Amino acid sequence: MSGWDEGAIYYSDQAQSLGGDGGDPGSNAAAATRHSVLQKFKEFIRSFETQKNVFSYRESLLHNPKYLLVDIEDLDSFDADLVAKLRSAPSDYLPLFENAAGQVLANLKTKVPGNEGKLEERVPEDVQILLTSKEDPASMRQLGAQCISKLIKVSGITIAASRVKAKATYVIVMCKNCKNVQRVPCRPGLGGAIVPRSCNHIPQPGEEPCPLDPWVVVPDKSKYVDQQTLKLQENPEDVPTGELPRNMLLSVDRHLVQTIVPGTRLTIMGIYSIYQASNSATSHKGAVAVRQPYIRVVGIEEATDANSRGPSAFTQDEIEEFKRFASEDAYKNICSKIAPSIFGHEDVKKAVACLLFGGSRKHLPDGVKLRGDINVLLLGDPSTAKSQFLKFVEKTAPVAVYTSGKGSSAAGLTASVIRDSSSREFYLEGGAMVLADGGVVCIDEFDKMRSEDRVAIHEAMEQQTISIAKAGITTVLNSRTSVLAAANPPSGRYDDLKTAQDNIDLQTTILSRFDLIFIVKDIRMYSQDKIIASHIIKVHASAGAALGDGRVVSKEENWLKRYIQYCRTECHPRLSETASRELQSNYVKIRQDMRQLANETGEAAAVPITVRQLEAIVRLSEALAKMQLRHEATEEHVREAIRLFNAATMDAAKSGIQQQVNLTGEMANEVKQAETQIRRRVGIGNHISERKLIDELTRMGMNESIVRRALIIMHQRDEVEYKRERRVILRKA
Repeated sequence: MSGWDEGAIYYSDQAQSLGGDGGDPGSNAAAATRHSVLQKFKEFIRSFETQKNVFSYRESLLHNPKYLLVDIEDLDSFDADLVAKLRSAPSDYLPLFENAAGQVLANLKTKVPGNEGKLEERVPEDVQILLTSKEDPASMRQLGAQCISKLIKVSGITIAASRVKAKATYVIVMCKNCKNVQRVPCRPGLGGAIVPRSCNHIPQPGEEPCPLDPWVVVPDKSKYVDQQTLKLQENPEDVPTGELPRNMLLSVDRHLVQTIVPGTRLTIMGIYSIYQASNSATSHKGAVAVRQPYIRVVGIEEATDANSRGPSAFTQDEIEEFKRFASEDAYKNICSKIAPSIFGHEDVKKAVACLLFGGSRKHLPDGVKLRGDINVLLLGDPSTAKSQFLKFVEKTAPVAVYTSGKGSSAAGLTASVIRDSSSREFYLEGGAMVLADGGVVCIDEFDKMRSEDRVAIHEAMEQQTISIAKAGITTVLNSRTSVLAAANPPSGRYDDLKTAQDNIDLQTTILSRFDLIFIVKDIRMYSQDKIIASHIIKVHASAGAALGDGRVVSKEENWLKRYIQYCRTECHPRLSETASRELQSNYVKIRQDMRQLANETGEAAAVPITVRQLEAIVRLSEALAKMQLRHEATEEHVREAIRLFNAATMDAAKSGIQQQVNLTGEMANEVKQAETQIRRRVGIGNHISERKLIDELTRMGMNESIVRRALIIMHQRDEVEYKRERRVILRKA
């Protein structure tokens, strides 16, 4: 073993930078600087007191010898010079800090007081230092060349995680000629090792001198640590309108490996570093000086519900104001703050308020999780402010992702598996439902999505997870989100002559996952049109000009966002005994009514009423209690939840059904003629496309709604059967 690398704490390029204040790397001045800094770090770990006689770092080391979480504010109060050094040259001083922690731990374990005169002879333990700080994170867009090799703090959302690799901290190389062994340190992060060109063995007389580049790596004798790369993307709410979100490569090692899954919101402390991108699309041919930036992570904070989304701590004044607001008529006041620019739609506003606050998530003893998030579907005529509601929720919800049906694929909504161009390995990237974990996904033009893409979100809407089994990656991602969707009926407008099934052209599997389904109609009434017209003109006249990127967040919206945040973290209501009984009897009655209706009309309701709908009313009751910061949902809350449910989903389930029963004489004749024509067109046991059949009969001069009614009556008599999501008709008798 050669003499230059004894101690082997420092990496090859770090000793040189530390020697800057006193000549060459081996100079006494550099060694003295290193030694004094090492002693200060050891002193900090040993003697820093959080309270009188409470040595938190020392205790923490003994309790968990693998890593030590250090608060930069504590270090600053102990010695500001150390923090300045750590911030300006973290690659140089962090290994010293880790070495100091290792030595202190070795001392503590053997209970021998450290000798301050020289470095201890005991073998230092391997301790990882993780840093944390209370400063505000910088924006990813501000990171530039001036930050390289500095300590930075950024926040974002993880969109991808690679598999774990083994990274060498040093490699043992052996000379092919003379079998001389040398130990070469590796740079941390994504850096490599600089292997010397020649062997330093002096040949004996008669021996052949060693050639250039004689080394072979001995992998078994080298030392490794775990390493993983993550992709961090800007938080969706921080991306300026019209811009693509930026992302940054992160490198984590040792105890930070495999602690993060895609979709997690993070705030990280790290060293802004650079590496030479090999054979990737970004590296320029012959551009030796061009390097790719990445962040070598030295501390991770996960944004939990309690401390995420903006300033974590609420001031005492804010809390008092929130409690005062909740004690007054909070429900009514909140509903008046929901989309004030939209006229009317009182029940939709109440439903949106419930969606923003959400119910309580529950964990059952057998490990099953029940969702607390509320899903709402707005279905109806164009120009009834459906998209405006979605845009309002996107601005107001603490976390929100807005997407449109035609521009969304199954992979974009759930998760995609992507192959890395340089390493050729597959990794996961989370989609909209994963990125909005803990918030709301707004899906506009829900009916324009391909049906196979809609099926992809079934699991995300009920189980609140996304299971992936692609390209050898089998995993489950969290998607604890509410879904607010807006859709138009298949013909564009809501047609009162058609049945509910034809207007709500969605599968019952997805309809049952919506807690509230609103049918929003554009009613043509002179008095109402006049009021709406004056309201819209007033809104346009009083609107201020948008500045900058067009994002204007009013003081009201900001306050509402904070209040929602506070309620969601502080309040987790449950149903009271009396409320449970009331709910039970009401649910049984609702099911009875639906059965009776089905018997009368001979057809099942368009919107199924199942146990999911009972859970929906529970969630709505909890959300109403949460708005008032109550920890118990009462009968009053249950009654309002049932009223909302009746006004929305039950109304949708019953719409259009009654109209099939009573036909006028003239209509009945037309329906009979249509039935005769259908029987002529389609032989028993044959299939035909519903669209094709309707087109043929309308060309003969028949009314489309009459043909549809004839089909429904034949279906009730069991003469025809619908196949393939009602697109194909089979004649049975």
